[in-house]
Amino acid sequence: MKRALVSVSDKSGVVDFCKSLVRNDFEIISTGGTYKILKENGVNAIEIDEITKFPECFEGRVKTLNPFVHGGILHRRDKQSHLDQAKELGVEAIDLVCVNLYPFKETIEKTDDFDEIIENIDIGGPAMVRSAAKNFDSVIIVTDVVDYSLVINAIEQDTNSVEFRRSLMIKAYEHTATYDSMIANYMNSRFNDGFGQKQFVVGNKVMNTRYGENPHQKGALYEFDKHFSNNFKTLKGEASFNNLNDLNGAVKIAAGFGKENAVCISKHGNPCGVAIKDTLLESYVEALKCDPVSAFGGVVAVNGTVDKELAQKMNEIFLEVVIAGRITSEAQEVFSKKKRIKLFEMGADNLLLANDKKDFKHIDGGFVYQDADVVGADEVKNAKLVSKVAAEAQDMKDMQIAYKIASLTKSNCVIYVKNSAMVAVGMGMTSRVDAAQCALKKAKDMGLDVRGAALASEAFFPFRDSIDAAAEAGVKNVIEPGGSIRDEEIIEAANEFGMSLYFSNIRHFLH
Repeated sequence: MKRALVSVSDKSGVVDFCKSLVRNDFEIISTGGTYKILKENGVNAIEIDEITKFPECFEGRVKTLNPFVHGGILHRRDKQSHLDQAKELGVEAIDLVCVNLYPFKETIEKTDDFDEIIENIDIGGPAMVRSAAKNFDSVIIVTDVVDYSLVINAIEQDTNSVEFRRSLMIKAYEHTATYDSMIANYMNSRFNDGFGQKQFVVGNKVMNTRYGENPHQKGALYEFDKHFSNNFKTLKGEASFNNLNDLNGAVKIAAGFGKENAVCISKHGNPCGVAIKDTLLESYVEALKCDPVSAFGGVVAVNGTVDKELAQKMNEIFLEVVIAGRITSEAQEVFSKKKRIKLFEMGADNLLLANDKKDFKHIDGGFVYQDADVVGADEVKNAKLVSKVAAEAQDMKDMQIAYKIASLTKSNCVIYVKNSAMVAVGMGMTSRVDAAQCALKKAKDMGLDVRGAALASEAFFPFRDSIDAAAEAGVKNVIEPGGSIRDEEIIEAANEFGMSLYFSNIRHFLH
């Protein structure tokens, strides 16, 4: 008869799993709460004390850290010297270890009590997992409830191969590495402002992409806290590596306005059209006017539901990706006529953001890590009026929209918004005046009238030339962080042209 050691914090499915093990001639060894629930449900388990010949002690801190446990797991079955020593010491083999760990994540989410948090750091569990994983040649290690049926099937179908156990071994070390990383990150967050000597970034794989940015590169999507597993749904097509990057920028802008009817059209991660109107259809129509050339083959993020009427309008041009809170079945039928379009849902009634608290970027040889940039709800409202002329109510809304888009657009950038729709954008430029002038040139080419628009910049204007260009185009209102040594020149230029000028005093670079 083989022996299985079962000690789990997540007890879902454990009774049925153990009953299946018993049917397959396994003797069950268990601990604490797991032992209790197994006995209550008719599983004839052996309590760990009978194996260790030592009582559980120190309020449960020590119960499995024992040679009869770890020797039973770790001794090699292919070495006679190990088998002889096990017999000499009275150590019996443990052939399967089923362990999942104390709920540290759930604990830190519900309490700030450090004593309780410390007590929810598992010691014996990770030790058993690591021991069983190390000896995967002979021992099955199970750390995930979703694998219970796979393990039983492997035992019953005689497919319990080294390759099968190796796959569980890898998963086990991922499990303990994730657990230790979570604890280290939490401690650094609590005591070192989140920036300790080590920084661990752990994601769960959602899917492979066909390739990376280019066909010769491999790629995959990983997630934090099941954000994609719980909220992202593929309706048509397959999200590529580049699609995921592009739709990320579009979704951040469209969802960045709460529950408003925002539509963002983007290309290569940059917005080429944004609008917030009374209906999503109107928003899309106005957003498309900004740059219909770039919108061709682009990504459209809709902060709400795409219905049949909106789908018919979208279908007038080639779009590669549409992502929305919801896309109705009637709308999907409309899109079915286009073979290459890809449809995704993210959220429910509206697009959903994960609102990650940290941000990082890869650089050659490492990565830079920072607090995530967040645009405060009242940054525009609390911005300081530095000109003689103040903005009117609609102008303030245009400034709010322009300011939010600018904060989510590649620097150097400027955004022009008129009547709640973006009418010009210059982004990713090496100089701010180039961004301002490029945006105006594009608007002119598109036949868009920017007179009366609001202009937002994510960082200060270093010279008045951008204000001069904006004034010549008829811009009425400007918002920027301020902070330049030439701020007085910028203010003077705004007053000279009768423009309103606001300083938010907060920069939102996006490099």
